[in-house]
Amino acid sequence: MGNETDGGVPLVAMAGISKSYGGAQACVDVDFTIRAGQVHALLGENGAGKSTLMKVLSGDITDYTGMIQVGGEPRRFARPADAQHAGIAMIHQELDLVPALSVAENVYLGREPRTRLGTADFGAMVAGTAALLERTGIPIDPRRAVEQLRTGEQQLVIIAKALALDARVLIMDEPTSALSSHEVEQLFGVVAELRAAGVGIVYISHRMDEIGRIADVATVLRNGSVVKEFDVGSMTSEQASEAMVGRKVEALFTHESAAREAELLEVSELRLSRKRPVPGRRDPRGISLRVHAGEIVGLAGLLGAGRTELLQTLYGVGAKGRLHGRILLNGKEYRPSGVRNAMASGIAYVPEDRRIEGLSLDHSVTANSVLSTLSTIAWNGFLRGSSERDAAARMVERLGVKTASVRTAVGALSGGNQQKVVLGRNLVTEPRLLLLDEPTRGVDIGAKAEIYTLLTEAAKQGLGVLLASSELAELIGVCDRVVVLRDGVSVREMSTARLGEAELLAVSMGTAPTDETRGEHG
Repeated sequence: MGNETDGGVPLVAMAGISKSYGGAQACVDVDFTIRAGQVHALLGENGAGKSTLMKVLSGDITDYTGMIQVGGEPRRFARPADAQHAGIAMIHQELDLVPALSVAENVYLGREPRTRLGTADFGAMVAGTAALLERTGIPIDPRRAVEQLRTGEQQLVIIAKALALDARVLIMDEPTSALSSHEVEQLFGVVAELRAAGVGIVYISHRMDEIGRIADVATVLRNGSVVKEFDVGSMTSEQASEAMVGRKVEALFTHESAAREAELLEVSELRLSRKRPVPGRRDPRGISLRVHAGEIVGLAGLLGAGRTELLQTLYGVGAKGRLHGRILLNGKEYRPSGVRNAMASGIAYVPEDRRIEGLSLDHSVTANSVLSTLSTIAWNGFLRGSSERDAAARMVERLGVKTASVRTAVGALSGGNQQKVVLGRNLVTEPRLLLLDEPTRGVDIGAKAEIYTLLTEAAKQGLGVLLASSELAELIGVCDRVVVLRDGVSVREMSTARLGEAELLAVSMGTAPTDETRGEHG
């Protein structure tokens, strides 16, 4: 644990903070304190008020009631720049980068160093960004365009951007949601440096193991109000989870290995080649795996191992190139050629970034729910509103989506409920094979349990699932087997029956034997 500072003036003291959206109260009379050299965890389900509270502190929300003191002095920020000038920086859960700009330009956006002629000093930005990225432990070229980076790499750029502000208070909203375990360890090293330097850190995460490792104190919000405050040293995951959801949470992982049915998918030495490699992509360079009906198979690997690229290749999206190797689907040759072909072949895909690739945020739950089934509910080429709403209502009821109405814009839902909409839209197509990329990224513990139950039930009904995840516990708890990828190559396959997180991480990092050196599958 860090140096918890009980005495002296706190860096930030928030008192009686309240904020409402229409008739809904997002925060209700919240008190929250941030001290120097302390990691203060802020816990709660999606929609509990965590992000709203921190947006008030970071100047993103200005129409609130209550008081904020910074260093003992009352402050009220009119915009994020005011909060940054006061030494408060926020790493947002959703990636707020300009895709067409370089990494360095994004890091220094709005604060560009200038040459003597008054122009932006790109060289200085590149050098400064390189130094910041080195602290994260991941080599990323500062000159590369952000749109060429994977989601996890973009997450590290966001972290570097916040570090560039040299803030006294750093708010981290789900900073590890797109990172693998190895990259998480590197981030924790940065957190330790900041804590030792006296920075106060607010850490928002749904990963309870992370909270237990790095936080000093924790505040739990439920329905916009503070319901519990913990000394993390004496807090258990069960206590925190119960406080968050207001009831005892059943075991997250209830999956039982399925009876092995017919082989659904067989991938043999899959490679994707093209004349010009795409920067930032790790295309398949020799991947072999199999998925049986009724089975959940996990894809493990560090950032850049090629998990996302494999799923995109199987679905027929992403970078184009020439495929080598063999793919059998239901025993027949399958050549991915696009979304229509994949859907017609019984394949569904849930992408990693649901807000950008998986949803139309401004449209209703109904519109998002029926995107994949328009042909089945249309009549003579025309959509009938009642059919759309009925289909959406059935999906909402089946998956337990919490929404005031199927007419509600999906962007107004919590992260967990947005993910249920994406899952539901794909499940209603009745696929044989479901490809999932980080299905619980940024999702609270209650929604996670519900999603795991949905996947388990779908597998029991004969669905085959190929699931890529950065969370080792998720892979072990949900999957029957795990295939580890490294640099676009499958290096080992393991049963999860007696698999531990340490062994899985060691194989992912290359510090444990692979199939090639063992001569067998685990």
